Amino acid sequence: MSWIQDNKFIVGLSGVTLAGAAALAFVGMQQSSRYTAASERYQEASSKAEGSVSLPLFPTPANRDGKAKAVADYREAVNGLQTAFGKFRPEPFQNIAPQEFTTRLKAANDEVRAAFEAGKTTLPEAFFSGFEGYTGTLARENATGVLNYQLGAAKEMLLALAAAKPTSLINLHRPRLSEEDGTAWTPGQTDVSRALPFEITFSGPEKAAREFLSSLAKSDKYYYVIHTVRIANEKKTPPLSADAKFDPIAPPPTSEAASSAPAFALPDAPADPNAPAAPAAAPEAAAPAEPAADSGRILSQVLGNEDVQVFVRLDVLQFLPVKELPKP
Repeated sequence: MSWIQDNKFIVGLSGVTLAGAAALAFVGMQQSSRYTAASERYQEASSKAEGSVSLPLFPTPANRDGKAKAVADYREAVNGLQTAFGKFRPEPFQNIAPQEFTTRLKAANDEVRAAFEAGKTTLPEAFFSGFEGYTGTLARENATGVLNYQLGAAKEMLLALAAAKPTSLINLHRPRLSEEDGTAWTPGQTDVSRALPFEITFSGPEKAAREFLSSLAKSDKYYYVIHTVRIANEKKTPPLSADAKFDPIAPPPTSEAASSAPAFALPDAPADPNAPAAPAAAPEAAAPAEPAADSGRILSQVLGNEDVQVFVRLDVLQFLPVKELPKP
């Protein structure tokens, strides 16, 4: 007997396997050719699209004039913005002697302290207008230019806060600048300003918070950008009825006429029946009651005399020199 006759199962399985492999090879070749054709069509379409994007506008008068107008309008808008912020753009900084900066810092701090003391505002024990690191140390000379500019903004901002008369200045934080650590600051290619940050925490009446935040928008020299404002009541529980304190009610005033009038009056003589009747006098109109003077404390009497605690994180923007736009 032959080996094929003795191993029919193996021979049959091998034949089926070979036929399946041949079918898979045929299908794979077909799919590969389809993928190649699809890839070639995609590359061709992509090349055409890229070529169309890079082509200039079709040279019709309408397209040419429309593009020229769009570019001119954009240049005008950008130049207008640069001009509008021109009043906030400082002159190039000139470094000063470290001792001169310390003298200016002490003078500014004395003025700010006097303003807070006049408004009876409590200050932190180590308060030095945000420059607490220079109470006993001189600044680096290469950092005095930008520090002097930042000091001017801090002084204006703190004087505005003092004028709003908060109850207390809890904290003033000024992050260190790179120049203070001996590293020069380099603007990015598209930067038009540099942020000089501050963080302020104070407590006081709601009016103080409103006046301080409004004053930041009225500066003509420094441009303030507020990033975060958090306002919270100092009392965490709602007011009780016992918290309301109303003004005492004054007794009604007594007129001199009423006090001098006799207790009784004699009856008038009887009228002559033949005399013509006198016209009845018109009743006098009652004088309008004057509105009660508003003491301005009605809301506080109802809600309690509590202060609010305010946290503000803001930047003073140092606008960089005007950038020249590329020629059209």
